Amino acid sequence: MEKRMQSLYAQAPLLPGNHQEDYNLKDTSPQLGERWPNGGTFGGRGWMNGGDRFTSTYDLVEQMFYLYVRVVKAKELPPSSLTGSCDPYVEVKLGNYKGRTKHFDRKSNPEWNQVFAFSKDRVQSSLLEVFVKDKEMAGRDDYVGRVVFDLNEVPTRVPPDSPLAPQWYRLEDRRGEGKVRGEVMLAVWMGTQADEAFTEAWHADAASVHGEGVFNIRSKVYVSPKLWYLRVNVIEAQDVVANDRSRLPDVFVKAQIGNQVLRTKICPTRTPNPLWNEDLVFVTAEPFEEQLLITVEDRVHPSKEDVLGKISLPLNEFEKRLDHRPVNSRWFNLEKYGFGVMEGDRRKELKFSSRIHLRVCLEGGYHVLDESTMYISDQRPTAKQLWKQPVGILEVGILGAQGLLPMKMKDGRGSTDAYCVAKYGQKWVRTRTIMETFNPRWNEQYTWEVYDPCTVITLGVFDNSHLGGNSGGGSNAGRDARIGKVRIRLSTLEAHRTYTHSYPLLVLHPHGLKKMGELQLAIRFTTLSLANMIYIYGQPLLPKMHYLHPFTVNQVDNLRYQAMNIVARRLGRAEPPLRKEVVEYMLDVDSHMWSMRRSKANFFRIMSLVSGMVAIGQWFGSVCYWKNPITSVLVHILFLILVWYPELILPTLCFYMFLVGLWNYRYRPRYPPHMDTKLSWAESVNPDELDEEFDTFPTCRPHDVIRMRYDRLRSVAGRIQTVVGDIATQGERFESLLGWRDPRATSLFIVFCVCAAVVLYATPFRVVALVGGLYYLRHPRFRSKLPSVPSSFFKRLPARTDSLL
Repeated sequence: MEKRMQSLYAQAPLLPGNHQEDYNLKDTSPQLGERWPNGGTFGGRGWMNGGDRFTSTYDLVEQMFYLYVRVVKAKELPPSSLTGSCDPYVEVKLGNYKGRTKHFDRKSNPEWNQVFAFSKDRVQSSLLEVFVKDKEMAGRDDYVGRVVFDLNEVPTRVPPDSPLAPQWYRLEDRRGEGKVRGEVMLAVWMGTQADEAFTEAWHADAASVHGEGVFNIRSKVYVSPKLWYLRVNVIEAQDVVANDRSRLPDVFVKAQIGNQVLRTKICPTRTPNPLWNEDLVFVTAEPFEEQLLITVEDRVHPSKEDVLGKISLPLNEFEKRLDHRPVNSRWFNLEKYGFGVMEGDRRKELKFSSRIHLRVCLEGGYHVLDESTMYISDQRPTAKQLWKQPVGILEVGILGAQGLLPMKMKDGRGSTDAYCVAKYGQKWVRTRTIMETFNPRWNEQYTWEVYDPCTVITLGVFDNSHLGGNSGGGSNAGRDARIGKVRIRLSTLEAHRTYTHSYPLLVLHPHGLKKMGELQLAIRFTTLSLANMIYIYGQPLLPKMHYLHPFTVNQVDNLRYQAMNIVARRLGRAEPPLRKEVVEYMLDVDSHMWSMRRSKANFFRIMSLVSGMVAIGQWFGSVCYWKNPITSVLVHILFLILVWYPELILPTLCFYMFLVGLWNYRYRPRYPPHMDTKLSWAESVNPDELDEEFDTFPTCRPHDVIRMRYDRLRSVAGRIQTVVGDIATQGERFESLLGWRDPRATSLFIVFCVCAAVVLYATPFRVVALVGGLYYLRHPRFRSKLPSVPSSFFKRLPARTDSLL
């Protein structure tokens, strides 16, 4: 299968001018919010006139026109002359397209309430025919009657106008020469994808999809489950007796929720009243379907553990904590393991039961991380009471894709059934699947509330392999293949500006980098309050509980992995399901795995920053060597002034940064960052390094010793890679202070610089030095555990991580 897909990639035709080596962002000019065309297609009477303008709520997408037919019900249908009953269904025909409702057995007054949608671009007829038929068990279905509509007379409906009211229509006979018994209730209108009936409609474009595949091609909005951290503080236990009464137990506590299992350390002293005082942290989601299972176990032998007692507790009974105040602890009686079943004869021996002392709470003050911290899209705490007001609105128009590659074989040829998924905060959206095309046009628009501008929206394109019937090409049991991904950091967007760009969809395969096509988007970020936005830049990134009671690095990694599994499991139970491979790709499940390519990329990011300091040193050397006499004279004059008046050093430096920031405004980025193949070292990657990157973890190499050493090397190198990346990120944030990558942050910083310059000019240097020194040497009592405003501002600045593949 892999060889066949490689040959497909090699043979895939791309659009003219769309070369494999073209990995740049492209500016597009889509006709967003297009008004109804003058005169229309069907003689002008069915469409709105050109002067009838309206404000569309879908102003970030191109309007697509559809003929909608709502079949509501029928009444007084005549019985068949052969069977004496009527098994009715409705067939809607427009040119070569036919759609049909389900049939009812022996029912003369059926109700269907089903909507059919026909794309205007594919309409080849001026007549719409609605047939009512009687399903026969053998032979042809019996003809009951029909209703014919002239498309020139079909009205239009523009939301937010109320839906068109259905009407009763008398059925005509086969030749249209007279009325027959029975009526059918219908509503027929022209509309766009903004119509409420769009998502629930049967689409003629997907007529080949049957069965469960019908649900898998519809657009859908999902909400991530509400995640909580469950903190189990295991304090102590009493009256713990080993199964072997001749020895004192080596006791530890094991806690389990679903497939999450954590255990305390073994109590250092052998005693029937062990003490631990350890915290075990789990991830759980509402509604709480699992229970907390606590077991007290005895380490009898390195390979044997005896369960001495257990208890199962529902999660609903635990307190929900919003801050760092401690919750009350409780004693719980332990049930003897196997009591009443395996050890029923020993019931009389039990004069008392063991107890365990726990402090358990659901943490509402943390944000449960389920995505990579580099590309986080939501930073709000779990408890809704702690949420602040939104600071903006993000609107995204998913227009379409171009030049997609064939992803599977269907009827002996390459085919792609593409859909797009967008994830921001707790809201996921999935567009409808466009069948059998390499240039799908979705034109769907979605909106998110923004609580922090320094967050990232992720969009991914996938091939649908779960279409049911015969349309899946035998790949029904397969995985939805990834076509590519786009990430956009909101802080890099100017407010109230509409960005229309075509983003390259790049995927790294075991055989190298591949451009899978381009995704066309229209994005607009609207701020609600400038003052609130400025206030946000001085606040900590995460809720304050992350700083008052932080988790360790290992805890964060393990909890994120569990949270991602819970999200994937819950979204996989939706209808249609958002499958595990899609969720994992969107949440960057493998972002912290070892990769020689990523390590090289992070190393050269640091080298790029160091090269700037090297360039300054070279410039200073050129001044010293008088390579440019005028520059050297000016530097000497400036040096003498600053030596004679040292109080001018700081204000001059601030004023210089202010001027540099203004100068760089001319060269500010005009579009959001995108995947940079050179920065990611994806174009010149070594085949052996690719083989290592796509190797399983643990490795699948046969030799056991090599496997152990290799995995240890990859684990250590992965940590080094992350640290190197963090160092590079800090340096790039310094660059972005004056680089206008985040226009609001740069504006704030240069305004601060000019204000600081004015204050420092007017204030004696000794006063500034005294106040600054005393402030940094202040007593710990006057220090806060929360990050300072400058620190929070700096951490919100964008880095080039957004451009890493």
